[in-house]
Amino acid sequence: MADEALQAALSDRYDALTGSLRDRLISFVLAAFDSLGDYRDSDAAEFIERVLPVVLGVQQQMGQLTDAYLSAMIADMLGGAAAPAGVVLDEALRGVPPDEVYRRPFVQTWTALSRGADFVDALGQGRTRLLSITETDLQLARTHAARESMERSGARFFRRRLSSGKNCALCTIASTQRYRVAELMPIHPGCHCKPEPLPGNRDPGHVIDEELLREAHDAIARDTGQSDRGGRAPDYRNIIVTREHGEIGPLLAVRRNHFTGPEDIPAA
Repeated sequence: MADEALQAALSDRYDALTGSLRDRLISFVLAAFDSLGDYRDSDAAEFIERVLPVVLGVQQQMGQLTDAYLSAMIADMLGGAAAPAGVVLDEALRGVPPDEVYRRPFVQTWTALSRGADFVDALGQGRTRLLSITETDLQLARTHAARESMERSGARFFRRRLSSGKNCALCTIASTQRYRVAELMPIHPGCHCKPEPLPGNRDPGHVIDEELLREAHDAIARDTGQSDRGGRAPDYRNIIVTREHGEIGPLLAVRRNHFTGPEDIPAA
C-alpha cells in the first residue's frame, strides 16, 4: 500500500527542487537578455553562445529530477526500491534546432520595431517571448522525461498534479482526467503541472476526480450563469481540448482558439 505521507514529501521536495531550478534559469536568461547592447545580429549570436549551454544543461537536470521523483513514487506504489535509470533528452525537444528557437526573441523585437513600436515596447515583446520559450522548454523537458521514466516502469496511466501555487482553469479541469503514459502530458505556456503515475494497470476511467470537476464547474457557473442539476454543464470536453502543436506536441487549449498552419499562408 502506498505511503501517502511519503508521497506527499516526495512531491513537495520535487516541487521545491524544480521550482528553484526554473527560477534560477529564468533569472539568468532574462538578465543575459537585459544586459545586451543594441540587440542586432551580433548581440543575438553572443546571447545564444552564452545562454544556450546553460539552458540545455538545466533541461537535462529537469529530466534527471523528474526521473528520480517518478521512480520513487512508483516504487512506493508497487512496494519496491526506487531505481532511476536516468534519462537523456534530445537537445531539440521541439524538433527544431535550439539556437533557432532562442533567436526568436530577437526576431520578435525586430518585427515589433518594423511595425512601428518604440524600442522599449519592442524589447518588452522580445523579453516576454524569451520568458515563454524558456518556461515551455523546461516543461517539455519534464514531460518528455516523465514519459520515458513511466514507460520504463511499466506504468500505464497518469494524472496531471497541480502545482502548489495558483492554477488556471485549463490545468484544474485537465487534472480531473486520466491520461495514458504513451502520450505526453498536454501543456500550455506557463504551465507548471507535473505528471503523477496512477497505481495499477486497470483503466480508472476518463474522469478520476468528480469532486474537483464539480468544484470547477461551480466556480465557472458563478461567472457565466450556466449550470444544471448534474453539475456537468457546460460540458468541459466540448470547451477544453488538446490540440497538436507542430513543435510543442499536445497543447491544452480552448476549443474556439485555433493555430495557424500552412494553409493560412497567402499564395504567392
